Amino acid sequence: MANFSCCQDVLRRVDKTFKAFFRRLGSGKKPGFPRYQAWGGYDSVTFPTYGDGCRLQGKLRIQGAGEIKVKLHRGVEGEIKTVTVKREAGRWFVCLSVEKLACRLPVSSAEVGIDVGLESFAALSDGSVIENPRPFQAVEAKLRGAQRRVARRRKGSNRRRKAVRLLERLHAHIRSQRSDFQHRLSFSLVALFGLIAVEDLNVKGMAQGRLAKQVADAGWSSFLCKLAYKAANAGRELVRVDPKGTSQTCVCGASVPKRLAERWHACPACGLSQPRDVVSAQVILQRARTGRSGVNEEVVVSCVA
Repeated sequence: MANFSCCQDVLRRVDKTFKAFFRRLGSGKKPGFPRYQAWGGYDSVTFPTYGDGCRLQGKLRIQGAGEIKVKLHRGVEGEIKTVTVKREAGRWFVCLSVEKLACRLPVSSAEVGIDVGLESFAALSDGSVIENPRPFQAVEAKLRGAQRRVARRRKGSNRRRKAVRLLERLHAHIRSQRSDFQHRLSFSLVALFGLIAVEDLNVKGMAQGRLAKQVADAGWSSFLCKLAYKAANAGRELVRVDPKGTSQTCVCGASVPKRLAERWHACPACGLSQPRDVVSAQVILQRARTGRSGVNEEVVVSCVA
């Protein structure tokens, strides 16, 4: 059975695809019927049981390929459960899923509210502002040229394959830059604060408006996901609050309507005068603490076994 261990995950993918198809069909939507994956689009294979067709002992032994040299960026901690070999932009990567005990950080009484945005990536309730790196915007001109080069090449030719490879490398570079920034930021926030308050945003809906490109470039969903699992692993408390009116309310509770172009908050009731995003972060933290605004809020308490 060891010769067929990598085929188990293929069957799981097919089963998951058809279950999702019938679930959408039952909800009244009109989903497309699952299609066969083209040979060029099937870029990964998973060995569901470590050691059964795949083993890492100095070198990676893969069923049917033998021993292959690997570059380990850091030591593997915990018990390896599955091994996935992935091809991305002409390069090969090994993804190891491991099982290990959570690493609980020392207790911290510090609290912070985070307001994500587009002009700056995030504003914190303590007045700090995180600049938005905009990785897509930085290489958008290069991407446009690479996409035109692919369009000019004849389909099936070697020159088209080379042009596609160049385009894939640019997209992979953007993803790596965005992921590295989000990992560093989420790690620093979890290390400093015991309570982290964020908005429960509908990012998918926001990505369908006129600012779709900027929202996608910011990558709020992936950042919040990284923040959530890092907080759970460290034993921190992550609180998601209703985002309604966070930018139109003062910390004193007064309503301060503002247009999107107005970036400064000036409250006529209490006289507070601060950047708009910083005040929004303070309101988010206030809602997480006391629910003073009266809106619904969801509190997620991270537990570590």
